[in-house]
Amino acid sequence: MGSLSFGSSQSSIGLDIGTRYARAAQVKQTGSGPVVTGYGRVDVPLGAVADGEIVDAAAVASALKDLWRHSNVRGKDVSVGVSNQRVIVRLIDLPFMERGELQSAIQYQAQDYIPMAVEESILDFQIIGDYMTPSDEHMMEVLLVAAHREMIGNTVAAVEGAGLRLTSIDVSSFAIVRALMGDLPEVLPGAESEATAVIHVSSGLTNIAVVERGVPRFNRISSLAGSTFTQSVANVLNITFDEAEDLKVRIGLPDIDGTAADEFPGIEPDRVQLVHQSIEREASKFIAEVRRSLDYYLTQTSQVRSIRRILLTGSGSQLRNLASYLEKGLQAQQVTLGDPLARTQASSGALAAVEADRFGCVTAVGLALGGLQ
Repeated sequence: MGSLSFGSSQSSIGLDIGTRYARAAQVKQTGSGPVVTGYGRVDVPLGAVADGEIVDAAAVASALKDLWRHSNVRGKDVSVGVSNQRVIVRLIDLPFMERGELQSAIQYQAQDYIPMAVEESILDFQIIGDYMTPSDEHMMEVLLVAAHREMIGNTVAAVEGAGLRLTSIDVSSFAIVRALMGDLPEVLPGAESEATAVIHVSSGLTNIAVVERGVPRFNRISSLAGSTFTQSVANVLNITFDEAEDLKVRIGLPDIDGTAADEFPGIEPDRVQLVHQSIEREASKFIAEVRRSLDYYLTQTSQVRSIRRILLTGSGSQLRNLASYLEKGLQAQQVTLGDPLARTQASSGALAAVEADRFGCVTAVGLALGGLQ
């Protein structure tokens, strides 16, 4: 694989390989817009993917074979997403040059902006726009992506080991934004002094992205994610991870103004209180992590003064009352659940599978949409 791809065919398959699940979505372009025609999800063996990186390619390849056997996804060509600490996204300013010249220059310029050796990285870029400085210097904005070569190699090995053909590798946060917001600037708030944050909470990782005028201009990965909340409940109650996951989903966070324990029939009030307390502790850490990321972005830009709109998505986004806690903790005007099916239809044959994983499917759907471009 020589390079990453930011994004043609009438049908495309997106493949999202996560810490706990692998998901595949097949999307077809129709006259009325994109339609999900196939979808599936399978468990990923414990430890095969750690912190977003594939560490056991053979185990992942086996899981992908199961995914294709047990889903209605048809085809072998896939667009896969990557999301971990060894994927770096930077928005940089360079003197204006033609694309061909930039293609050569970026190899030398990149080392100033990425914390990895260029020779160990695969680079790609997208020109966002150009502008004139007050001193009449012609500059350009470039979105630079660098991914560690070994990490990409493990991803390729897992995909090809499952008998699949890799058509492109995309940054998962770009795919998430594409699924939720499309590629049109008008889906963003009208005020140029505002931006939209997209927070994708999966089991193993959280993606925090900031979108300005249709362009993802910031991306940060956090290890505080869905499994963090689950493990906290497991530790407090001394129960298994699966038992804790069930309680986390059923109970969640208390209402901001307090939730009575008797709202959870069949669960002892003391147990509900312990679950609430353990999840609240992790939620406070989670909100502080998001706030630090968004504050950092605001210190790096002169165009945006506030982030008032937040889209929350991913399988972990459905944690009871998490949106309310984020809205209060981040002082955001609007925190809403980002639903990929708000912009994409699902066929009758895929609807049940997609609905069962409605907020978890966003990355795979976004990757498939990228393959249609």
